[in-house]
Parts: sequence; structure tokens; C-alpha cells
Amino acid sequence: MKLLSKFGRGAFALTFVLFSTAFTTGVATADGCADDLASDIPARAFRALGGSAVMAQVSNLSGAQRDGVIAQQVLAGNVPAFLRDLTPVVFEGTFANGAPVQVTICVMPEYLAVGSDRDFVRVPLGLPAAARIADEFGFYLPTTRMVDAIYAQAQVHLAPSPMKPTNQMSSTPYLVAHNQTVERMRAPFGRTAGLLTAGQKKDLVLSMRLRSAPGRVAIYGWHRTNGRPIQPLSTVHGEYYADYSHGVRLVSQVAFVNGKPRALAEIMENAELSKLISSEGPITNPHTLMASLYR
Repeated sequence: MKLLSKFGRGAFALTFVLFSTAFTTGVATADGCADDLASDIPARAFRALGGSAVMAQVSNLSGAQRDGVIAQQVLAGNVPAFLRDLTPVVFEGTFANGAPVQVTICVMPEYLAVGSDRDFVRVPLGLPAAARIADEFGFYLPTTRMVDAIYAQAQVHLAPSPMKPTNQMSSTPYLVAHNQTVERMRAPFGRTAGLLTAGQKKDLVLSMRLRSAPGRVAIYGWHRTNGRPIQPLSTVHGEYYADYSHGVRLVSQVAFVNGKPRALAEIMENAELSKLISSEGPITNPHTLMASLYR
């Protein structure tokens, strides 16, 4: 592996700080999370629909049909500008000889949304649509450990706001209503759309479980204010399932090891460095895994 050749082998085995202290406090400076990491997201057209208008178009749709309309909008660049300004999230550990190692990932500050900065709606998606968008934009879905780190380092924490568990949980009106609830919760923080925000949704995650559970979606998170997630890692639902509580947080395929750019896939596969960013250990062939979720 290139990362191992950089850091050496043998005596340079990694050791890690405890989970409770593995994440730095606050948000790191934008070390490498430049605009070009989101450059594969097309520019938003001047006459693109606002998020509320897109939701009106899909008000009577659900599942793959709704995902198809939303994915078409998102892939055409109908995405708020603030989501293109990626935020660094930092993981720290030390080598056996005491030398520090730091992995920085670059994440969208909020969950994927359709529309403009002034009129956007967070869009829960089934796994195939979410994976396709991530792949075409040069991103991955996060691991569970990344989700934990995002929450730990978020500048804005929103408490989970569950809605009544009815057979309408996956309906568009439920998605819109929950988005409005999140906006009301965010209002006291002022104009915070571009700040790293967490706690408002469960995450679709990249997990090795997906290899043994084809046709399923992996979800995790929805952290309470005490930092503990409501949703443990689960692959109970089918791949096209998405309800109001789900969100799609995207992570750039470019990361940084001690400030030097590295392919995130390479870090995920590394037997040692993967321990910082994945509670499951190495994730083999993550790009192939992502592609298999929608092709």
C-alpha cells in the first residue's frame, strides 16, 4: 500500500487513543477542503427549481419513482451552494514510536438537499440513488465512525425530532414536514446552513455488511444530545426504503494523512489507518462496493 510505504512497516504499527477522545474538539481549519473537492457537482442553473417546487412535483410519489425525479435534479446541479463548501473532520492517533498520525476527511456540512440556499429541502433517498449521486460527484457515504466524528465535531447540534411512526413515514409530505421541523430547530442558530450540523437525521452508511446483505440499506446514527445514537447499525430495510428520518451525508473521496492528500479508499483499505475511520476495520474495494449499490 502507498500509505504504508510512506509511513514504513514493522515498528510503525499504529496505536490509537480511546474512542471517547479519538476526535479533536471543535472543527479543524480547512486544511485541504478546497472548493475543487466538490468540482464534480455541476453548477446550479439560474432557472433551477427551488426545493419546495421539486417537492411539489413529487408530492404523490414515493420510493424509486420519487428518487428518480430527485436524483435527476441533484445530478443536474440543483444543489445549494453551501453544500459545496466541505468541512474537515479530523481523526487522531499515534504510531508505536509515539509519532502522531492525523487523518482528515472532508464532508458536506449538512445532509444532501435539493434547491437553492434560500429554498432547499433535505432529501432522504433510497440507497441506489444515494450511491449513484455520491459516486458521480466523487464522494462516498460515511462509515459509522465517521458519523460519530461528524457529530462530535459539529458546530451545531440539533436534537432528534421523531415523528409519529405511521404508514406515511416514507411519504413526501412527511419528508417535507420533518424538513420544516429541522429548519425551525436551526432558526435560533441564525444563518447556520454552512456550519457543520448534526443530530437531525440518521445516516445512510458504507458498511462491510452490505456485501453480505445485498438489496439492503445500512443506516446508523441520529445522535441524541448526549452523543449516543438512537439507531445502531442496521440492514433491516430494503435498498429502496427511505423515510423522513434518513439523510445522505457525502464524504469526499480525497482525504489527508498528516496534511498530505490521499485517496480515502486507500485509507479505508489500510489494515492500520482504517481503524481510525472505521469501526469495522478495513473496507475492501470501497469504490467497487459503492458502485455495486446502484449498478
